Amino acid sequence: MLNDCSSLLAHLSTRRSGKPRDMVAPGPSEQQLHSMIEQAMRSPDHGKLAPWRFIEIAADQRTAFANMLKKAWIASNPGAAKLDLSALEQFAAQAPALIVLLSTPVLPSKIPLWEQSLSSGAVAMNLLHAAHAHGFVGSWITGWAAFDPMVTASLGGTENDQIAGFFFFGTPSLPLEERPRPQALDKLTRWAPPTSD
Repeated sequence: MLNDCSSLLAHLSTRRSGKPRDMVAPGPSEQQLHSMIEQAMRSPDHGKLAPWRFIEIAADQRTAFANMLKKAWIASNPGAAKLDLSALEQFAAQAPALIVLLSTPVLPSKIPLWEQSLSSGAVAMNLLHAAHAHGFVGSWITGWAAFDPMVTASLGGTENDQIAGFFFFGTPSLPLEERPRPQALDKLTRWAPPTSD
């Protein structure tokens, strides 16, 4: 059914990100992940370019993913090999499901790069909405790894691609806490036409 908003307002009013370290099983099944991605792609996309790509980091690849993150961190931070890098292992291992979203702009294109980047952001937000609709909690994380060329390349990204974020999904092990949010009237103004001379 098109434009079914029977529960959409409640959905929008209750969606909340969770901390990946607090996510436990069950996470989305492979079929649910595919459904979430299909729903995420129902996003504005000027020119129908689909300037984004999803990479699943499967459960049995988390250790290899952590090792890649360590190599990238050491390459960018001389002397880091002597440091405790267990935080990177924890990052890679947390939550039952992990999807990386790449922003993959089509260049050259008559569609401005900014619009393609906005489309990736819309897909990212819809991915979180899809997780919520499936009964899971999600989290959109960036951090240093999202801006590291070695990490991007390891995910198949080119020099024009950018990691839009790491998306963790699972079931919350703790109650989700609401955070302070702006009031609509604090962020809304009404445009006034310029006065003529």
